Amino acid sequence: MDLRPSRLRGLLRTPRRALAAGAAVVVLAGAGTWTAVASDGKPPVHRTDRVMSMDGVRIDTSYFTPGETGGRHPAVLLAHGFGGSKQDVRGQAEDLARDGYAVLTWSARGFGRSTGRIGLNDPKGEVADVSRLIDWLARQPQVQLDKPGDPRVGVAGASYGGAISLLAAGYDPRVDAIAPAITYWNLADALFPDGVFKKLWAGIFVNSGGGCAKFEPRLCRMYERVAESGRPDAQARELLEARSPSAVAGRIRVPTLLVQGQTDSLFPLGQADAAAKAIRANGAPVDVDWIAGGHDGGDLETSRVQARVRTWFDRYLKHDKGTGTGPAFRVSRGGGVDSTSGAAVLRGASADAYPGLESGQRPLRLRGTEQSFANPAGAGPPAVSALPGLGGSGGLAQLSSLGVGVSLDFPGQYAQFESAPLAGGLRITGSPTVTVHVRSTSDDAVLFAKVYDVPPGGGTPQLPAQLVTPVRVEGARAGKDVTITLPAVDHQVEQGHRLRLVLASTDLGYASPVRPATYTVSLRSELKVPTAPGVSTAAAPLPSWVWWLPVAAAAIALALLVTGRRRTTTTPPADPASADVPLRITDLSKRYARSADRYAVQDLSFRVDKGQVLGLLGPNGAGKTTTLRMLMGLITPDAGEIRVFGHAIRPGAPVLSRVGAFVEGSGFLPHLSGRENLELYWRATGRPPEDAHLDEALEIAGLGDALARAVRTYSQGMRQRLAIAQAMLGLPDLLILDEPTNGLDPPQIREMREVLIRYAAAGRTVIVSSHLLAEVEQSCTHLVVMDRGRLVQAGPVSEIIGSGDTLLVGLAAGIPDPLVEKVAALPGVESAVRTDGGLLVRLAPGTGGPPGAGAPQLLVELVRLEVPVSSLGPHRRLEDAFLTLIGGSA
Repeated sequence: MDLRPSRLRGLLRTPRRALAAGAAVVVLAGAGTWTAVASDGKPPVHRTDRVMSMDGVRIDTSYFTPGETGGRHPAVLLAHGFGGSKQDVRGQAEDLARDGYAVLTWSARGFGRSTGRIGLNDPKGEVADVSRLIDWLARQPQVQLDKPGDPRVGVAGASYGGAISLLAAGYDPRVDAIAPAITYWNLADALFPDGVFKKLWAGIFVNSGGGCAKFEPRLCRMYERVAESGRPDAQARELLEARSPSAVAGRIRVPTLLVQGQTDSLFPLGQADAAAKAIRANGAPVDVDWIAGGHDGGDLETSRVQARVRTWFDRYLKHDKGTGTGPAFRVSRGGGVDSTSGAAVLRGASADAYPGLESGQRPLRLRGTEQSFANPAGAGPPAVSALPGLGGSGGLAQLSSLGVGVSLDFPGQYAQFESAPLAGGLRITGSPTVTVHVRSTSDDAVLFAKVYDVPPGGGTPQLPAQLVTPVRVEGARAGKDVTITLPAVDHQVEQGHRLRLVLASTDLGYASPVRPATYTVSLRSELKVPTAPGVSTAAAPLPSWVWWLPVAAAAIALALLVTGRRRTTTTPPADPASADVPLRITDLSKRYARSADRYAVQDLSFRVDKGQVLGLLGPNGAGKTTTLRMLMGLITPDAGEIRVFGHAIRPGAPVLSRVGAFVEGSGFLPHLSGRENLELYWRATGRPPEDAHLDEALEIAGLGDALARAVRTYSQGMRQRLAIAQAMLGLPDLLILDEPTNGLDPPQIREMREVLIRYAAAGRTVIVSSHLLAEVEQSCTHLVVMDRGRLVQAGPVSEIIGSGDTLLVGLAAGIPDPLVEKVAALPGVESAVRTDGGLLVRLAPGTGGPPGAGAPQLLVELVRLEVPVSSLGPHRRLEDAFLTLIGGSA
């Protein structure tokens, strides 16, 4: 889902106004009607694209209706997220149309092909547009009406689109049901929590909207004023509150499904909690669903959420009373990790009533005396909690879904208080609270409160969902008691772990006072932890066949299961003879999922020695990525073994600490320097700083003075080299790089080549998977060529280029495919494939003499076949050798 500000627009409501006759709908050139037919046999859907004129603003729309059923249908307005367009929700619109709804999507003002300024759901702009869209639906013959001018209609959307669904329900009484997701209730509270400016998210909004000039002028002036001062004023709060659903809280009286994200520093769970309380107080049905992901990444559970939205509308728009809408409250919880894909496995917990954020409070005594710490001049370096704007990158999203993240507090800039080790497990569901006394050398203080889960034995503390609560304390010079409501989370704390309350003076995502000050804090209460005792996690269901097994058969199955586990979890002993061999792969095989005879990798064997730069080559589908995933312990082979320095590879094998890996798309914090990013990454690993060998990795990467600059100023090549340096931290003995030159220009590729050669020159080993054959030829010492999961050839680059006696046949004219096939079938010819300017012919081994010795006999046969030969000679470029090795399957 999109994280950008347009999702916020759904907040404001405007008076309903009818569209002017003749100006309401204009069909632009190129617009029209289509029928979409699904390949899986689902019913067709009709789509009509129109541009509607609304007070001089053009709104681009698409209208979806069931393709095979007549009559009238309930309607759904489907809104997109900030920075997106109607295209983002097209798939969901088609699915709803197949389920019997008339669906209207549109691009909000300032997005897609729609014109106008971004108003952040201005009641006189975006919200008024929704009422006009409802007017239009009321005139369509496919739409069910409750009365003339009043269609049966629901509104759904995520983030910016979620807010507009809430606002539409508050401003237009014709809305019958809504399903907002990961959105805000009060935009001022979301961007200015407790009077602290959420600067990174605000900046991301403005940039993703296209810059300040794309917004309404008063919004642009407000942003520039607050960004410059670092502190929101009363006028800024008033402007955003007027565009918030909370402004019409008393008028939202329709069934509401609230879906909110647990990994969301933009719109945290407290926003949905406030909405649920307000709408339920109006007497409307409200269900609440906490999904695993959010604006900071993680699993958005798209399929499950869309299915629940559909059943919600079935119940409240189609009035199908037999449709179950799910529990009143549901939360997604981690259920481990899929060993095949590495993805988090989710399980649902539910309750018959929404528990709120304070249910079942349990007091925990914290230890710690009064502590003083600094707010540094310029508020830097800042502590790090969430990583705004990076939720879309694969690595961070996966970390969020697994409950793991990157957090950092600088010594001398925080106080901490800790509980005793827990005697039993504790599930936190809601917002913990604590009262502290705050004193400052300045008039005001700004603190950032968070609770860590601290494992025993010196393990790395975990900040649940990477969330922090900003607290502004006015009148702090004289000292003041403050009750802090910490971020709402759903998190399991295991027995023996401790909870650590941290109060920091800075945070990367927020504006802190730039004048130096000293804060002094002490405890005034216990930490009150909500446990939501009414929420229970459903047990994982057993397969149905288990219930029908006789007792004896069940005992046998159990015995097989236990012995099987022993076999699969027992790690083979180390092989002393291979202790100095970086990599040895023996008879490695991996079948495709749900296939007994189709292999992604089959009977693969090769060895890599110290000091080699090995290129792993093969066409798409050759098995390169599967091999690398098995090598890194991400998936388990079906047969064979991988040994790194003599140790067998298993998920989590200790020897993997000697392996560094770079996967394309590594994310960095754009506001930190290159060096700060690498230091932050290494600290998150929990390993000693002296083991990082940071200076050595940076020298190899060759970034020079650029290390002191913010990463946002880096070129693509510099970012790639920084990512390589990150993989080199700790100077791993085996370095694995997947497409390290992607997106680089020729000079940058040359620099990357030098990086790899320098790294291997010290006796380390590098494995590179790349599709740039000319570059592999210059940077790699050895090659492994794969095709269809099997090894084709392995050895030094020079041998592979010169092996097989590859000849280039120049052609005076083109020849048909049947003639190429006849050449390939000649005696002593192993393959013949087309290339620029002719044919590459690979002679079978043993056809005689040194390379090129078979050329005379081949020439005789080509003349006999009437091939128009213009030249014939040896050809040994890697690209051509590669093509002949794989027989053209690339």
